[in-house]
Amino acid sequence: MPSATSVLSTYTAFAASAMLVRTVINEVQTLTSQIIPKQLQTMMLSKLGGLFTNHSSQMTLIIDEYNGFSINQLYEASELYLSTKITASLEKLKVSKTTKEKNLSVTINKGEKISDIFEGICLVWEMTCKETEERSSQRGKAERVIELSFPKKYMERILNIYLPYVMEKSNAIKEQNKVVKLYAVGHFGGDSDRGGAWGSTNLDHPATFDKIAMDPSMKQASIDDLDRFVKRRNFYRRVGKVWKRGYLLFGPPGTGKSSLIAAMANYLKFNIYDMELTSVYCNSELRR
Repeated sequence: MPSATSVLSTYTAFAASAMLVRTVINEVQTLTSQIIPKQLQTMMLSKLGGLFTNHSSQMTLIIDEYNGFSINQLYEASELYLSTKITASLEKLKVSKTTKEKNLSVTINKGEKISDIFEGICLVWEMTCKETEERSSQRGKAERVIELSFPKKYMERILNIYLPYVMEKSNAIKEQNKVVKLYAVGHFGGDSDRGGAWGSTNLDHPATFDKIAMDPSMKQASIDDLDRFVKRRNFYRRVGKVWKRGYLLFGPPGTGKSSLIAAMANYLKFNIYDMELTSVYCNSELRR
C-alpha cells in the first residue's frame, strides 16, 4: 500500500500538470481569438460538430395543397397519380364525384402510405394534415399535405425526373377522364365558365371509330392523320403557325357526318363548337 507521502506527491504532480494544460489551452484560445475572426471560429466549430452528427439518409419533400391562395398543381398531380397506385392493402380511402367527372374519384386518406418504385428507387408517399396559421381562412384550420420520402442521395433525380414524370402521368389521366362538351351560341342556358353567350352540354354521343360504318382504309387514314396532327403541336408553336386542322364533310342528311365529328371528338377528347355561320354578321359575335 502506497504511503501518504507518495500519494500526496503524485497528486501534486497531477495538479501541476492540469494547471499547465489549462494555461496552454487558455493561451491558445486567446491567440486564436486574436488571429481568427469570431464568425469564422463559429463556422469551423459547426463544421467539426457536423462530422460527429448522425445525419438521416432519408429526404422528405412537403407538397402543400395550396400555394398561397392558389391550388398547388404538384399536389393535384400527385393526388391524381397516387389514385393509380391504390391497392387493397390500404385501410381508408376517400371517394367523390363531381358533375364534370365521368367516373368516381378515389384518393388516399390521412395517414395512409403508398410505396412506389421508380428506376430502382424506393419512394414512400404519405397523406397528412397540418394546422393553418390563418384561423379565419375559409379553407378551415387544417390543410392536406402530401409527403414524399426517399433516399437523400437521389434528390436530384427525384426533382428533375420523377416529379416531372408524375406531372406527365397526371395530365394523361386528366385527358383520359375528360368529359367532351358541345358548345353552341345561345343554347344550353349559357356557360358560367365561359362568361358569355356560349352555352354547353356534355357530349353524350356513342360514336367512336370502332362503331361507325366507314371504309376501313379511310378510317385508318383518318386516325393516322389525327395522331399526326396531335404530335405536331409543338412543331406548329415552334414555327409560329396556328395549330389547326380542317376537314370538309359533305353529303346528304343521314350519311354519318355528325357521327364522324363525334367520333373524332371522342377520340381526341376535344370539345365541339357548333357555329351557324349563316347567322354570323361579324367575327366579334364568335367571341361573345
